[in-house]
Amino acid sequence: MEIPKEWEMSLMTIEGENRISIKFTKRLDWIEKIKNIVGAKWHIDYKVWHIADNKVHRNLLGIPLSDKIKNSLQGYSEIQPVVKQDLEYMIDWMRTKRYSESSIASYIKSLEVFFVYYKAKNILEITNNEVIIFNREYIFKKQLSATYQSQFINALKIFYKLKTDKKIELEKLIRPQKPFQLPKVISETEVAMIINATKNKKHKTMLSLMYSGGLRRGELLNLKLGDIDSNRMLIIINHGKGAKDRIVPLSPNILGMLRNYWKEYKPKEYLFEGMYGGKYSERSIELVLKKAVKDAGINKNINLHMLRHSYATHLMESGTNLRYIQELLGHKSPKTTQLYTHVSSHQLGKIVSPFDKLRIDDLGAGFEDK
Repeated sequence: MEIPKEWEMSLMTIEGENRISIKFTKRLDWIEKIKNIVGAKWHIDYKVWHIADNKVHRNLLGIPLSDKIKNSLQGYSEIQPVVKQDLEYMIDWMRTKRYSESSIASYIKSLEVFFVYYKAKNILEITNNEVIIFNREYIFKKQLSATYQSQFINALKIFYKLKTDKKIELEKLIRPQKPFQLPKVISETEVAMIINATKNKKHKTMLSLMYSGGLRRGELLNLKLGDIDSNRMLIIINHGKGAKDRIVPLSPNILGMLRNYWKEYKPKEYLFEGMYGGKYSERSIELVLKKAVKDAGINKNINLHMLRHSYATHLMESGTNLRYIQELLGHKSPKTTQLYTHVSSHQLGKIVSPFDKLRIDDLGAGFEDK
């Protein structure tokens, strides 16, 4: 069953029983859909639908089986209990907004550090000045990245927006200016070397599919069997970054690899599953790439996202329109995609230096050592 992304889910207890609440705008088709979930009930007081909190329903709704984020939060003895409750509420709120688990974990981690830093202070008495001091004395002194600082500000804004009484003026919290960094890419030859060095059929198919569609790591691992549309030769990416759906072309060569892979491994739900079923782990695919790079004899620090960057750059070098590349990558703004114009060696190679138009004597002559 396909769950609408507009549904808002949260965990709750009703009459001593653990339940999953589901809220959505009243629509007849959605009401019929939820009625098809075994044990679904309408709560007249809470004005929500609710179902049993179990493994089947969590898998159906995409809710983690074990709450690692909240469990980790409980380990912080230096954080005030009331702050922990507020952070747990923020975790639930972010999940209803369909933030990824990795984003939620990063946001909560940065807030944990902040509230430990100000553990002796009432959180409602913290002002913008304390935020500036934290930036200076913690983030800058530890030389943490502008990305971390921006992530912390985003997290702080969400936290205090959920608090009704606050001294922090949210509109005055300024994110740092992001440093301009070119995407790191590898050549088509190096991509081929990495894939050819991968002998395991599943691993080879995973890396090939990731590069061929410019997929993010999470998008690759979240693919289900039905997301490969061999009739229309498309890859359906559900709930990509920013909870956006998109489609990308399916390479005929990749389709052949996928069919051979399926015959041998026969996954049941996810396209790529772990040894004991379920979604293939993020750490495992990182190790697959690391080993492939080493076996290929490439002495570079290559990560999974560089396959996506390389895909986009190679498309641009082959003359693909920037607007198409933006759609394929799922970028919200064309400014993000335009970064790849800075790393396209093919386009740079077409530029003629004005020096080449000058008449200079002794071009190519050597210089005498003095």
